[in-house]
Amino acid sequence: MNKNGNFEIEEVYLNDNKKINSIEKFLYKNDLKLGEEIIKYLTFSVEGEIVATGAIAEGGIIKCVAIDPYYRGEGIVLKLFTELTHLCFDLGFKDLFVYTKPENERIFKDCGCFKIESSSDVILMENSKDLLSNYCNDLKDISKEIKGKKIGSVVLNADPFTLGHQFLIESAASLCDWLHVFVVKEDSAFFSYEDRFNLVKKGISHLDNVTLYEGSRYIISKATFPSYFLKSEKILDNNYAELDLKIFRHYIAPSLNITNRFVGTEPKSPITNKYNQEMKYWFEEAKMDYPKIKVSIIERKTINGEPISASRVRELFKNNEFDKLKLYVPKTTYNFLLENKKN
Repeated sequence: MNKNGNFEIEEVYLNDNKKINSIEKFLYKNDLKLGEEIIKYLTFSVEGEIVATGAIAEGGIIKCVAIDPYYRGEGIVLKLFTELTHLCFDLGFKDLFVYTKPENERIFKDCGCFKIESSSDVILMENSKDLLSNYCNDLKDISKEIKGKKIGSVVLNADPFTLGHQFLIESAASLCDWLHVFVVKEDSAFFSYEDRFNLVKKGISHLDNVTLYEGSRYIISKATFPSYFLKSEKILDNNYAELDLKIFRHYIAPSLNITNRFVGTEPKSPITNKYNQEMKYWFEEAKMDYPKIKVSIIERKTINGEPISASRVRELFKNNEFDKLKLYVPKTTYNFLLENKKN
């Protein structure tokens, strides 16, 4: 704890229940709630009372920023943002995302942040004006030789790659002149990102009109769509879905001339199912200054009437039920799982 002007600045760890409770009450008064995957909170206090707070989430995401109305306009936002930025750098995060309310856009712009996208309740900004544009330019360079009127896309986690994923990609590729496939890059799945990506690469190697991409912070990540990684909650925050889908329609799709997005039916995942519904709205119905994207839902492949799912594969793998498991995955995935068989 140290002094900075009239404010007492403190880093609050998640195991400090008393102080976390005080932060929760302060956020509630400012129409906010405790964030997901927070590493630590930062508070500004005056005479023991919290007057401002912010938090750092996994991946260098600044969120839960709230300031007592009495102290707004006192330069406190810049002070708070500076302290949060220094804390991010100390934690090893340099490329930062900021979540705040839309009415705070100008304030954070003055702090050196740049808008990516917004919903009615949330605006997403980052501390660089070049990262997203550079990423999109890289995509354009990759795809500049690709020809065709119907350019498709698939985004998948593949934890691990199953016959269901393979069927989705094969079906989508057969309906397109070219297909772009993205593998969600967050390394918080059961299998590592490197293994997941390689299994997808091997499982679609027979297709000659597909380009495989690493995921990014701009496509279903903990920054744009954290609800996806909180499966136990079974709740989709519409703000996050809206941001993620707008980013895809605004930036990713134009960079690759994407006209279609393909998804599988989701009978067992409420979050993904709701996300797919939101996708149809934001890609096909919402009026925006960017071309519409056709959403095609492909019936999921089944085994004995049961939809193939990665969760079922993980269950069989954990239980060493390899005779059943081989029915659900391509040979390349099966060999990988066999090599990593648990004793």
